[in-house]
Amino acid sequence: MAETQPIIDPELLEILACPACHGELVLANDRLICRTCQRRYPIEDGIPILLVEEAELPEKPGT
Repeated sequence: MAETQPIIDPELLEILACPACHGELVLANDRLICRTCQRRYPIEDGIPILLVEEAELPEKPGT
């Protein structure tokens, strides 16, 4: 059985930061999520799209 490669190199993930608040990013499925502001950035073809305009904002409670 072949091992699956991580979608993003762990060394790259260590140096990436949220462009909106400079918070730490964590990998969750096919997205990078900021631990601080909770913005979700897409990953397309293994490339993180770290544009604030492309980020999904966290859902507000009660909406």
